[in-house]
Amino acid sequence: MADYGFERECRTPYSEVYTVLEEDEPIGRLDIHLTPSVIHATLCIDESLTQEAIQELIECIDDEVVDVVGVSRDEFIIHVHQGRDVGVFSNHEFGGNGGSGGM
Repeated sequence: MADYGFERECRTPYSEVYTVLEEDEPIGRLDIHLTPSVIHATLCIDESLTQEAIQELIECIDDEVVDVVGVSRDEFIIHVHQGRDVGVFSNHEFGGNGGSGGM
């Protein structure tokens, strides 16, 4: 099994955002949204991961992130998007690293 890790970027009362790491290298992003009975997640990952690796990662997320959030849940729904990262874009004040024009 791969060595996956998660670095929290942001937390609100009803959501969390993580950078997904494999052996300390970023391979994706995980957004979690909490409701009273269901946890919804969106996983955006690198295009190089295999279906088997994706399944392992989902199991790791369920064990290491979702259970730690501390919310009682009936269901965990995860949407997986696979592709390549093209950068981070934001307004000029924040100074994101993607593109020169901002938003």
